Amino acid sequence: MAANNPYSTGLEKNPANYVSLSPLSFLERSAYIYPKRISVIQGDRQYTWVDSYRRCRQLASALVKRGIGKGDTVAVMLPNVAPMFEAHFGIPMAGAVLNTLNTRLDAEAVAFMLDHGEAKVLITDPEFTNIIKGALELMKGPKPLVIDAMDPDYTGGERLGVMDYEAFLAEGDPEFAWSLPEDEWDAIALNYTSGTTGNPKGVVYHHRGAYLNSMSNIVSWGMPPHAVYLWTLPMFHANGWCFSWTLAANAGTSVCLRRIEVGTIFNLIRQHKVTHMCGAPIIYGMMINAPAEVRAGIEHQVSGLIAGAAPPAAIIEGAELIGLNITHVYGLTETYGPASVCAKHPEWDKLPLDLRTARNGRQGVRYHALEAITVMDPETMEPVPWDGETMGEIMFRGNLVMKGYLKNPAATEESFAGGWFHSGDLAVVHADGYVKIKDRSKDIIISGGENISSLEVEDVLYRHAAVIAAAVVAKPDAKWGEVPCAFVELKAGASVTEAEMVAFCREHMAHFKVPKQIVFGELPKTSTGKIQKFVLRQNAKSALAIE
Repeated sequence: MAANNPYSTGLEKNPANYVSLSPLSFLERSAYIYPKRISVIQGDRQYTWVDSYRRCRQLASALVKRGIGKGDTVAVMLPNVAPMFEAHFGIPMAGAVLNTLNTRLDAEAVAFMLDHGEAKVLITDPEFTNIIKGALELMKGPKPLVIDAMDPDYTGGERLGVMDYEAFLAEGDPEFAWSLPEDEWDAIALNYTSGTTGNPKGVVYHHRGAYLNSMSNIVSWGMPPHAVYLWTLPMFHANGWCFSWTLAANAGTSVCLRRIEVGTIFNLIRQHKVTHMCGAPIIYGMMINAPAEVRAGIEHQVSGLIAGAAPPAAIIEGAELIGLNITHVYGLTETYGPASVCAKHPEWDKLPLDLRTARNGRQGVRYHALEAITVMDPETMEPVPWDGETMGEIMFRGNLVMKGYLKNPAATEESFAGGWFHSGDLAVVHADGYVKIKDRSKDIIISGGENISSLEVEDVLYRHAAVIAAAVVAKPDAKWGEVPCAFVELKAGASVTEAEMVAFCREHMAHFKVPKQIVFGELPKTSTGKIQKFVLRQNAKSALAIE
């Protein structure tokens, strides 16, 4: 009982000892302490922290003057440019919810999101005019107020908005008196899942989770103050894994990258002495396979976070060989981006490269601000033994888990069954407690009653010298039910036959796991570099792929 609590001070929570957690406070702090340090670099333009703070307050003020307030959705369709960074602060400063749209989606998907999220305002880049124009025509509900974020680095694209972004900012007050949310559980962002099996689900983030994961990015990665961060990861993807807010907490510098080009990546690393970056395996694969002359001249350490369902060991190994200090993280949109990290041990440095790579390729342990990550039998909800063999489903619990899915109580209830968030990823736990993904539940191939991990087969394919990308899916088979079918993208100028690739696989894995068909060609990828396996599954079932 509170009355019998010997540690009761007789004072309730009050403004002197309790404030809602929100990453918005990071921006004010960096502007106060480091007003002249560079916050954002975009081409030839640079902003200081005091510049960014003033511009974000202008954005918030302009939105409020247009009637935007608590709980309203403001959508943005932007690449990694300064207005995208500012949206992460200015929009929630107005009390609104930021909805970053995937720039690779088609008009139909964008229209669904604008309707479902009930966007009141849409800030869009002219590069996406055709998609947005089509989406606005397809919308069933009220159209949002459209603002054009014109970019001097991009020419072309039809204007769709009532005004451009800079004119909109000019309507706002750079000294706007914003405030932290009264309740840290209030929504700060809305992010949509890919929706490969139906309409995408709207993942709702709260201020508390965004704050804690932004800080966890620093602590769990060991980022020093004032990192110089290259935006190879799309800011629309789980709010850039919360790094949009992390950079404000770190008082670091965001180096914007409008589109992924490997030569530009290395040029920016050299020019701005980039220290940190994030990305999917495909980004690091491009860097590893870049010509030596493109990679030359970088004499400082670059640290990278890598994430995907499970980065191939060859990518982690290759990154180390060209001097990238790679750390493996894992998470989902529903966990604010990375929520676990393969925390390294100094003794691993003494291991041979292949063993060190195997350890660094695991999904690892919980982030600092996550309460727990575990692997359980989804039916019994019993933890699997730490034997590295018994598979179960990865589950999360803690402050780094979403509020739920917007307007979808059934999906929310299902994903939180048993008091844990169900990831849908199948994994094992090694003897040291580190989690290792074996596959997505939908990606396991059951051939003649035997389970085949598509990721295990892909790991072997990536080790072939000619391969730059690979994906394995199930192909229907009259005898075995289903068998592995591999889709392989070769490096420029490389050549290998199907028979040669099959022979290579037979040398490195059990024969029943070897792909029964190998299809060569460019692989379909999402805007974050993930291979679209649902497309490949459809291709594997088609007559063209099976012949």
